[in-house]
Amino acid sequence: MSDAPNNHLGHDGAACPDSYYVRLSEDRLVSTLHSQGAWQPGEQHLAPASGMVLAEIERRLPSDKLISRASFDVLGVIHSGEFTIDVEVVRPGRTIELVEAHMRHADRTSVTARVWRLQASDTESVAGSEWASLPPASELPAAPFTKRWGGGYIASLEGRQGADARPGFAQSWLRSPYPLVEGEIDPPTAAFVKFVDTANGLAVREDPRTIFFPNVDLSIHLTRVPEAGWIGFDTKVAFGPTGLGETTSVLSDANGPIGTAAQSLTVRKGRGAV
Repeated sequence: MSDAPNNHLGHDGAACPDSYYVRLSEDRLVSTLHSQGAWQPGEQHLAPASGMVLAEIERRLPSDKLISRASFDVLGVIHSGEFTIDVEVVRPGRTIELVEAHMRHADRTSVTARVWRLQASDTESVAGSEWASLPPASELPAAPFTKRWGGGYIASLEGRQGADARPGFAQSWLRSPYPLVEGEIDPPTAAFVKFVDTANGLAVREDPRTIFFPNVDLSIHLTRVPEAGWIGFDTKVAFGPTGLGETTSVLSDANGPIGTAAQSLTVRKGRGAV
């Protein structure tokens, strides 16, 4: 594989597979235009990239343990084109294990993931949370996020958002018809995670054309295995006075709140910003 980044499949107007990625071999994949990021045309969005990394953990290291936390650190631009993913168990255990994975473009790593998997047990009698339920997706108006964001990934989404959304706060639902990999069924948790990084663009505090606020990480905590379908976000965004920011979301599926997500933001003023 060349050291130079390649282009997304479909970047030149040719037919694009109805998926975010195409598998080339056991550990090699190539991105399609549907995975394109919103900040630069030649990059992948972290949402499908993180879902893809987690899917490889679920596919290549199957387990009856449940994913409790998945964290992703972005080490540089997630380039379009071909890449590999390697996975390993770094802390094996009968009831608790820690798995690590890396997305690599030739000899450069763009995403490192660490995933805690915990033994399942019956705690139905004590289950509960203090998270408020979102209005159902069917009760919220359609929200074309392409009015604010570019890129093939955002264009692949169907969105709904509450009419009370404001800078720094929004309640939203998202879904997509596309699987992660052409001809493959998404593993259960990866099918959910492939949307979560979108949170940082759902309740923007400032115009992204003049204020830049990309996230450098994504940390997801879950309390059960997600259900397929719509994913809900109850999102809040905070900018501090010295270039730091955070996006936090309570995550839901059709059965209610399921966990949380947090993203660290690097906030920068662009040209024309006051």
